[in-house]
Amino acid sequence: MGAKKLRKQWLLHAVGGLLLTGFGLSLFGEALIRKWENAPLWDWLVWGTLALVVFNAGVSLVGQAVVFRVKLDSQKHR
Repeated sequence: MGAKKLRKQWLLHAVGGLLLTGFGLSLFGEALIRKWENAPLWDWLVWGTLALVVFNAGVSLVGQAVVFRVKLDSQKHR
């Protein structure tokens, strides 16, 4: 993979991962609010599950961004 493509992949994964991680935490906050307000179980459970999925997807993208960055740095030092 060329350096230009690696840099683009790194940037997309890093930014996307950080956005999803933050959004997942926001959804988690929404689930907490709904539970605190004694919403039905299914309501806050769905929000919490969605928050978990989105947050973990963000962490996964950030991890893949690290892989792309290491590959990019490795190419630069050759």
